Amino acid sequence: MRRLSRRKALSLVKELDAFPKVSDSYVETSASGGTVSLIAFSTMALLSLLEFFVYQDTWMKYEYEVDKDFSSKLRINVDITVAMKCHHVGADILDLAETMITSGGLQYEPVVFELTPKQREWQSSLHLIQNRLREEHALQEVLYKSLLKGAPTALPPREDVYIQPPDACRIHGDLYVNKVAGNLHITVGKPIHHPQGHAHIAAFVSHESYNFSHRIDRLCFGEEIPGIINPLDGTEKITYNNNQMYQYFITVVPTRLNTYQISADTHQFSVTERERVINHTAGSHGVSGIFFKYDTSSLMVTVSEQHMPLWQFLVRLCGIIGGIYSTTGMLHSLVGFCFDIVCCRFNLGVYRRREDGMLHNQMNNLSNHQAPLLAPNALHE
Repeated sequence: MRRLSRRKALSLVKELDAFPKVSDSYVETSASGGTVSLIAFSTMALLSLLEFFVYQDTWMKYEYEVDKDFSSKLRINVDITVAMKCHHVGADILDLAETMITSGGLQYEPVVFELTPKQREWQSSLHLIQNRLREEHALQEVLYKSLLKGAPTALPPREDVYIQPPDACRIHGDLYVNKVAGNLHITVGKPIHHPQGHAHIAAFVSHESYNFSHRIDRLCFGEEIPGIINPLDGTEKITYNNNQMYQYFITVVPTRLNTYQISADTHQFSVTERERVINHTAGSHGVSGIFFKYDTSSLMVTVSEQHMPLWQFLVRLCGIIGGIYSTTGMLHSLVGFCFDIVCCRFNLGVYRRREDGMLHNQMNNLSNHQAPLLAPNALHE
């Protein structure tokens, strides 16, 4: 009884077979079919290889949410060279709450403003990358994923000894400010703070020594990540006017970066530049200097690196193989059908002549082999 039930179960399963097998004796092979099969297998292999490369690649996912962290401090990393003596310039920050952040975290280093050939080559490369980033924003994702393989983005130090005396001042370091709008400014004189506000002592600096030509080697907000290029990195401004005023309007966006190489809380920013000559007689009022007016955004961007899951890769791979197999089979049948029509294999006249010849041959065979119904003697009677 058990064997009988097993046989019934197997017969039932065989009836449900959706993939019936065809005997080899009923299969006809052709050169055209072999050629199409070779093309199909080659296409499958090529697309499967490309799909594997896509599976290995990653992409960046951007998510936006409200920044709820207002109590923490914002870090500003500064590395700016101004074409003036260090005892003639000063830098400080005044935020929207009238809180003055002195330049205690900044260092003033006398340097030569002119770059060496090696430094100039580095700056040219940085300008090229900056131009490409402005044209193709997708390159920023490449920087996020690779981080330039940890390549340094700071200006390389001088290898030679100063031949001429230092004529510029390098202001570098980091400051911690409140998460409100503020103004980082570099102008003539050292800053002082008093109850009525703040001021710069510029009375002892001659007007002829004013020169706010500057180079921004590094300016970023938040945690400093090696390999990330910021919009103002490598910016150089040259002026021959003593009353030049440079303004940079910056919008800072908190950014949380999560990749397979690093996880950090940093900040992106966009910038708008403006420069003008101070001329009180012409109505252009202001103070000569370099001003970075920044404001923080209320939105936070989370940038995370995503990877295709294995199951999705297998589904796409099966779709490629099955799609090519079905498509090439249909195309081969369609081409064979058209080829048969062009070669007149379905011409009705040809088949009619063949049928008439076959009928004539059959009649002849019947007349030759059919036995007579009456004997010859009966006919004579």
